[in-house]
Parts: sequence; structure tokens; C-alpha cells
Amino acid sequence: MRMRWIILPADVSRKRAPLARAGGGVVDSALMGSHRTAERAENALLPLIQYEGADQGHEWPVRLLLRVLKGVSRVYGGVVQLRLFLFRTGVLRRFPLGCQVISVGNVTAGGTGKTPMVEKLARELSGQGRKVAILSRGYRKKEKGFWTRVGERLKGGGRPPPPRVVSDGRRLLLDSEMSGDEPFMLASNLPDVVVLVDKDRVKSGRYAIRRFGCDTLLLDDGFQYQRLKHTLDLVLVDRTNPFGNGNVLPRGILREPAKNVARARFVCITKARGGDVEALKARIRELNPKAGLMACNHDPTALVGAFTRERRPLEALRGMKVVALSGIAAPRSFEDSLERLGATLLERVHFADHHRFSQQEIIDAVNHAAELGADAIVTTEKDAVRMTRIDRSDVPVFFLRIEVNFLEGADEFRRCIDEITFKT
Repeated sequence: MRMRWIILPADVSRKRAPLARAGGGVVDSALMGSHRTAERAENALLPLIQYEGADQGHEWPVRLLLRVLKGVSRVYGGVVQLRLFLFRTGVLRRFPLGCQVISVGNVTAGGTGKTPMVEKLARELSGQGRKVAILSRGYRKKEKGFWTRVGERLKGGGRPPPPRVVSDGRRLLLDSEMSGDEPFMLASNLPDVVVLVDKDRVKSGRYAIRRFGCDTLLLDDGFQYQRLKHTLDLVLVDRTNPFGNGNVLPRGILREPAKNVARARFVCITKARGGDVEALKARIRELNPKAGLMACNHDPTALVGAFTRERRPLEALRGMKVVALSGIAAPRSFEDSLERLGATLLERVHFADHHRFSQQEIIDAVNHAAELGADAIVTTEKDAVRMTRIDRSDVPVFFLRIEVNFLEGADEFRRCIDEITFKT
């Protein structure tokens, strides 16, 4: 039986007292001194709303909370549908930019593998001679101070500042804190692609065209962004948890009702290896009979040092005792991959999605892994870009490099590329 750590408040948590034992070996994000209230609330709520049936058998205070959330969910869902109706009828304006605008997104909150798919699309389109810009909101990027923003406004004659340029297609210009982890990761892996960050993607799209001469814009997580007119929507659906419990936020994980998959030109089922996708394909066909349908897996290709960038083959994981550490929305697939590759998971450490790791948290993680006798800490590439470098080698920290592999519908992906490049 593995140990589960029940964490005391931050001032006493460093004692590492094993307060209780349970199966599973999961360490919550309060571990190692993290005391962010929002993250603790997220970790408490997610298990109740993320999966179908996970809300059953709770005491009355939890049931009451879920009823309240159900009411809020109905209001939120109604607002979402009204907003889409207003865009569809032209009451709210969509802005065309005169170039290809490709949205990659989903109908659920997080965890479907959008970033590797955006990378694959950008690499393919750039290889076809398109001048590509990736437009991202830069979720949880560091915001500039109030007076800095005021100064920029005054300097620009009252106009809003330009988008942040993470990469100009030649150089990496911002770190992950200022750009957000997904844009930084994309810019690091795609040296020939422009990467811009701004909440207003109409503005950043215009900037990409005017400043860099881009002719193809990829919206990372753009399915819900309706102000910019899309040429084509690619929606990702996670096989392991396609639509959660069927409710929209905050009672479930749907950003909008599942029926809105009907807007997509192409649909890709992700995390498809090792499971039956036929029932899900039939469900998607009910929602959208015309979409091109694909199935893919996000497969590890290498084990990479988080701070050293040393590359090792995946075979190095076989028999390795590891602590799996992640701050992503759906860590199960990542952890399952480690086990399939032959690693022995001593513990699974979960932080909230997009958690930015402090240096002390990394030091504490290394010390904790050493106490367990681990050979390594393994994290995700997305988490690695949010980690502060430490010069310690007691227990090395690696990430899994992930790439998209199509299991079905590779011809549909090629058709998608051909449509964007006007070859069909």
C-alpha cells in the first residue's frame, strides 16, 4: 500500500508527517508549501464535476453545493447560447481579416491536447510555404502593472498596446511567465512561426498580417472566440472523458453544450489508443454528420531533462522508479503513459492546472522524491516551462516530449491541410 500525504497548513507542512495512509499515492497540490486558496478550491471541486457519476454518494453539504452549481450552470449555458445566436445573426460582429483563420479548440475545459495539435498544424502549414502566426490568449501570463499599462497607453496616443511578441519567427523574445506556458512552448518548438499573445485576437491577427506578413492564423484554444471570423474549426474530443458529466460550467466541464460540436469542420478524437472509439464516433456523428473525423494519440517520443535539455530514449524509463508531477487539467493520460513505458510510479503529485512552480516547490519536490528513493521526477513539457531552474542533481527532473500520431483519419488531416492551402 502506498502512502498518501494529508497536508497541514504551510507553516507546518515541511515536517512531512505521514498523517494517514490510503491507496493510490496521490499528493494534492498543497504539498510542499503551496497555500493558494484558488488552487485548493479547484482541486476540491474538479473531482465532483469532471467525470460522469463522480458526484454520487456525498453528504448533504456537497449535494447542496452541486444543486447551487446546477442553477448557475443553467444560467451560464443560456448566456453562452444567446451570445452564439447574436454572433450568428450579426447583432454581434465577427471581423474577417482576409486570410486563413484556423481555430483549434474544444467544448470542454482543458485536457484534450490542443497545444501539440496546434504545433503539428503549424509545422505542416509552414512546411507548405505558409507564413504562420499562432494567436494565443496567454492564459495565466504575468500581467503588467497598472502604471506600466497607463504609460503604454499615453505613449501610444491612447491606443491599446500591441500584442506581446513571444517569437517573431526568428527569435524567442519572451519567457513563459510573460507569455504563458503554451505560447512559450509553441515558440520554443517552432522557430519559424510567429507567436503572439493578446486577449484581443482581432488586434493580434491584424498585427501579425501588418507587421510580419502572415497569411495563416492559428487560434490556440479558439473555438469559443467568435469576434474573429474563422475559416475552419478543428475541435478535439478526449476519448477518456468526451463531455464530462454533460453539464456546462460550473456544474460540469463543458464550456458550451456538446451539441455545439456541430460548428466544427473537422473533429479529432484524442487519447484514442487502447480504447474503443466506435461509440464516441457514433455520438459525434449524431452531433455533426458532416465533419471530417480523425482519431489520434499524443505519444511520447523522448525523455528530456527539464533543466539540462539532455535527451534520453524512452527505454530509459523501463524499471525506473519515478515521482510523476503535473499541473495539468487531466493528468491521468500522462501518468498512464509512464506506466506503459515501464516506469514504477512511487507517487503522483497533482498541482492545479497551469500552476507556476516556485524554486522552493521544486527543491521540496526533489527532497521528497529522494526520501522515497526515486530515480527521477517526471513531468509534462507544459509543466517544465513553468519550473524555476535549480542546480541540484540529487534526483533529476525530466519531461516527456509528446507528439501527435494519427491512428485513424490521417487522410482527413491531409484534407484539412489541403483546404487551408487551397489545394482542394
